[in-house]
Amino acid sequence: MILRSLTLDFFRNYPHFEGEFSPGVNVIWGENAQGKTNLLEAAAYLSTASSHRARYDRELIQFGVDYAFVKGEVEARDRTFSLEARLSRGGRRQLFSNGVRLKTAGELAGVLTTVLFCPEDLWLIREGAAARRRFLDSCICQLRPRYAEALAEYRRLYEHKLRILRDWEEHPALLDTLDEFNLRMAQTGALLIHYRAHFIRRLGEVTPAIHRDFSGGREELELGYETVRTVTDPLAPAKTILEQLLAHQESHRRAELEARQCLSGPHKDDLAVEVNGLAARQFASQGQVRTAALSLKLASREIFFRETGEWPVLLLDDVLSELDGRRQEYVLKRITNGQVFITCCEEMDVSRLGGARAFHIRNGALIQ
Repeated sequence: MILRSLTLDFFRNYPHFEGEFSPGVNVIWGENAQGKTNLLEAAAYLSTASSHRARYDRELIQFGVDYAFVKGEVEARDRTFSLEARLSRGGRRQLFSNGVRLKTAGELAGVLTTVLFCPEDLWLIREGAAARRRFLDSCICQLRPRYAEALAEYRRLYEHKLRILRDWEEHPALLDTLDEFNLRMAQTGALLIHYRAHFIRRLGEVTPAIHRDFSGGREELELGYETVRTVTDPLAPAKTILEQLLAHQESHRRAELEARQCLSGPHKDDLAVEVNGLAARQFASQGQVRTAALSLKLASREIFFRETGEWPVLLLDDVLSELDGRRQEYVLKRITNGQVFITCCEEMDVSRLGGARAFHIRNGALIQ
């Protein structure tokens, strides 16, 4: 899987950009705040139709402009794809593959698969559950179109239910619709739990070996899935999980009305990480936290390869500068396959990276 070229118009700080990339390692270098991260963000957007830094698409559009354009030429599955995203400040985005408009972002799955690793991810283990859910969602959406659709639907239903719970005392008639929303949330929530459980199981098969190797055999990592307590087996069929979610909703109905919040559902899920038998979030050292986060990202890359037969495009955003020499060498040894993008603040000796191609970025423009 290779991103051959990228074209941007009014995306972040780029009035216009055109670049062709090496199928191996590409080093994007330049001073801070010049646009290096924005390039990686654009590439990742074409794989998930979402940004790791922006909640709304309008944040990706250059100030003073009403639209932005992202286009990538991709080689995958022995085919060539032209992916386009047209973003509008006042309307809905439009996604295209080879000129055909896509109905949902889930249709991007399997075309361009990316693994993005940025400095914030080094604290993935220390942060709250929402950060680890975002990691899971980003991975699964790229592998399972049905999951991406269910996730979008669940978020929409969640917002509707939240408005009902906040306003029901002033507008009691809203309660007439609550049961319908509960049922639909349980149906989509059951799919989310089912897919998350199976992906976490695969992570649990791949990540410990990487972490063990990374730590020189000194540490053992274990993963677990924390979801709604009435779900006795997250790996069970979605139909079984649905009944258990409905039971949990019913037991929390009064509490939700009093708290005016959604207290039941997979929007509170978490990926539990333990190092040497202790919860990593509370007890791991800074070095252990970084090693565990790196291991999760590299494991997801391995899973994508096993699933699709192609290495995903690896996007390393200024990560190497945040790592000590040993961790740097470990990462570099594991990226010998597939296409890789690395951003850094200073020009890098590309000879150690197998003759990588270097791009100098300054003020939203390609210098060389």
